[in-house]
Amino acid sequence: MQQKIQLRKKYLNLRKKKYYDIDEKFFFPLLKLIRLEFKKKSFKIGLYHPSNFELNVLKFLKYKDISTRDILLPVTDKNNLMNFFTWKKNDALFVNKFGILEPAKTQAKVPNIILVPTLAFDQDKFRLGYGKGFYDRYLKKYNDILTVGVAFSFQKHHKLPINQNDIRLDFILTEKGIF
Repeated sequence: MQQKIQLRKKYLNLRKKKYYDIDEKFFFPLLKLIRLEFKKKSFKIGLYHPSNFELNVLKFLKYKDISTRDILLPVTDKNNLMNFFTWKKNDALFVNKFGILEPAKTQAKVPNIILVPTLAFDQDKFRLGYGKGFYDRYLKKYNDILTVGVAFSFQKHHKLPINQNDIRLDFILTEKGIF
């Protein structure tokens, strides 16, 4: 546990120092993957509203293939559970207890694909998050969701400490491609 705390501090500081803006080209490999996985089928995509020097996945909405889909953002509740709710680009957002922007709670929906915020990742596609376990608990409940961790390549760690609660992601997207 102590090792994860130290790694969180390290990668939060590193991301803060090395953060740079991305353009929509960053998402080309992901767009190609989505087109292969879902072809013409309808799908719902779970994003997150970036904070704390996280990659701005909202730039992914510049693609018409994506902006016309059901866009969902996570909302946490008082029981520390997370669900996803519909959000449109100009809808109001509300600040939660962690200082993160969330959409209004309507009817919860389950995304077909989720872009997962990532502090660090390893070659086995495990991720280090902020330590609250929201994504891991959610993904254990819905294990048929395509998961894509989103990070900069400098956030790669050789081998993250993991436990039975940690979920392996399907893919990791960085500026160097999708793995």
